[in-house]
Amino acid sequence: MEERVLGRTERPVSVIGLGTWQLGADWGAVDDRQALAVLETAAEAGVTFFDTADVYGDGRSEQLIGRFLADNPDLVITVATKMGRRMEQLPDNYVLENFRAWTDRSRRNLAVDQLDLVQLHCPPTAVFSSDAVYDALDTLVSDGAIANYGVSVETCDQALTAISRRGTATVQIILNVFRTKPLEYVLPAAERAGVGIIARVPLASGLLSGRYTRETTFAPNDHRTYNRHGEAFDAGETFAGVDYETGLAAAAEFTELVEEEYGAEVTPAQVALAWIVSQPGVSTVIPGARSPRQVRSNAAAGSLPALSPGLQSALADLYDRRLRASVHSRW
Repeated sequence: MEERVLGRTERPVSVIGLGTWQLGADWGAVDDRQALAVLETAAEAGVTFFDTADVYGDGRSEQLIGRFLADNPDLVITVATKMGRRMEQLPDNYVLENFRAWTDRSRRNLAVDQLDLVQLHCPPTAVFSSDAVYDALDTLVSDGAIANYGVSVETCDQALTAISRRGTATVQIILNVFRTKPLEYVLPAAERAGVGIIARVPLASGLLSGRYTRETTFAPNDHRTYNRHGEAFDAGETFAGVDYETGLAAAAEFTELVEEEYGAEVTPAQVALAWIVSQPGVSTVIPGARSPRQVRSNAAAGSLPALSPGLQSALADLYDRRLRASVHSRW
């Protein structure tokens, strides 16, 4: 699989990574055997970037990755984790003392002395412009607890603020066919600054797979059930902030466009991932997976040829007609 340098980390990572939120919580139950099979299949498919967080299953996702890597010491995999959501979301909680406690816990979970990349996990907006926050992160680097730091953001403005800081190695942001605003300013700014872009929610919580209908139901502990309107966290994290009914209609049109272009040879999900990989400035995209089959299908998207200009134009038109008015100004 193609690899790209992950911003200021200077680490090569696969263009298709693996998001491991599903292996921890909030997407229904995944047992240890299933989770380890997903990690193993990803590595076999050439995935060299795993993204996790200290709150995914209260550390379970980190622990599973740590267990897998301990059992496979010859693998070269960059692991990015996140911190900041173990306490109330107040700017005053983003201090060195808490950073040390959170990163120490993640190091124990992952069974490593140094974390490859730690990202602030969608903190309050004021955190992104705090000199003290970046000084604390620099201290963690100096101490050797972390090799690099970045941010995970909800809005383009937050991303641009973080990119302006010299120590920011990466920005993780929602980017997909249904959320294209980062293409306007964030990706160009990151590319100029040498900051890596990690694209998350690439399939709009599964909408872009083309498999959902009005009759589809999700488990009670799945965020697609309990966070459709932002009841638990930012609404943009669920279906990329798109109203479910609107998303179904847009997804049906997306699927039709894919079938017209590729027939049955390529899935809508693979085209959605390939679209992200094709955007200048993207380092890696992190689809989640609950099964080895999904992992293999996602990884195959990394080797698809470039999307045709006609399909690119049709996807831009789809966004403008069906989605721009409801999502573009919000994030």
